[in-house]
Amino acid sequence: MDSAAFLDLPPRVAKPREVGVTHVMDKGLSLTDIRSLVETAGDYIDIVKLGWGTSYVTANLRAKLDLYGELGIPVVCGGTLLEIAEVRGKIDGYRAWLTDQGFTSVEISDGTIDMPRERKLELIELFAQDFRVLSEVGSKDAEEIYAPYQWVEWIKEEIAAGSWKVITEARESGTAGIFRTSGEVRSGLIDEIAHEVDVTRLLFEAPQKAQQAWFIKHFGADVNLGNIPPDEVIPLETLRRERALAVAGTFELVALTDRITLGTATPDEQIGRAHV
Repeated sequence: MDSAAFLDLPPRVAKPREVGVTHVMDKGLSLTDIRSLVETAGDYIDIVKLGWGTSYVTANLRAKLDLYGELGIPVVCGGTLLEIAEVRGKIDGYRAWLTDQGFTSVEISDGTIDMPRERKLELIELFAQDFRVLSEVGSKDAEEIYAPYQWVEWIKEEIAAGSWKVITEARESGTAGIFRTSGEVRSGLIDEIAHEVDVTRLLFEAPQKAQQAWFIKHFGADVNLGNIPPDEVIPLETLRRERALAVAGTFELVALTDRITLGTATPDEQIGRAHV
């Protein structure tokens, strides 16, 4: 018997995954950084996003894309780059550039510009002909609040137009969109969306550990989570595995992990956790 299997953890869905997706933010990792990240956490990374417009100003972009490709990890540009191309009337050039660079996925968003709904759906349909589309719903402006029915309507429209996953906006900070400025989850909004939409078609941005813990506790280990910092990939995987143990009956350990993650565990519990 393999000694590493002594916990008898429930298995994770194998890659390529449709559920339990971990979407990681790359804000300028070097080739060395990428190799180190994948060496330790590659099995848990499903897609990498090159944040904002960083891909356009990265000198060794092609080398990065080639390396991620060799490691079996697809890459997508942040939606801000598409928004810039749209405002400047350069969508055809952007599509050609994505193809030339070897991208197979694209993010389509309207978080920083005013884009008519019809135009966004048109872009999703257009790009879905050649790319795997991740579209994004919600504003990066924390003061701009949409009613739950609007989120549901927009998500359904974008799935129908060809989106593989619809990302729920939270910003890199986790303080907008589906979160309040404090970082607290807008739980009523999430519940209303989940009541109307297949959660497996959603990718919840959740950059903060407490937010990740909330979604895993709420929807289970196979919830799709995005904007994960590179150094949070393995901690996130432990949350997924421990929630899977909860489903299998190991509730006490998971409840304690949740309290530690959320910062509510007692000092004695935190000390005791080190011996679990």
